[in-house]
Amino acid sequence: MIKIKNLIIIAVFTTANMGCSNTAPKEYHLNQLTRVDVQIFSGENINNEIIITEEEKIRTFKEVLEKIDWEQNVKAEMDGKEDIKATLFFKFDRNMPERLFEYLIWFNEGASSTIIDREKHALGTLDKEDTQTLKDILLND
Repeated sequence: MIKIKNLIIIAVFTTANMGCSNTAPKEYHLNQLTRVDVQIFSGENINNEIIITEEEKIRTFKEVLEKIDWEQNVKAEMDGKEDIKATLFFKFDRNMPERLFEYLIWFNEGASSTIIDREKHALGTLDKEDTQTLKDILLND
């Protein structure tokens, strides 16, 4: 009888502890993306700020993100200030606040783009066509 009682107490404690954990997952899935805040820079100053929540733009943005060619475990630094800082909002659980990830984006002379994800220590690139799609989403509100 005591073993059953102890087993029930351990099960309740474990379940409660797992349910109350406040750590969000480090990995995210693009289907959890709900919003993108964009800061557009001109030199060192913010030129414009927009918030993207429209489903169609979010869907297209996700498609572009899937095409980024990532190089992992890189300590990346670029010359000059980024052209855009995009803050991505991911909703993991309706009972938890959104988790934010920042992408720093540079548009290169050859019409490609470079993206840095500091949290994952990753450097990404996009080709000319996908860079134009990214510009259309982020710069043309």
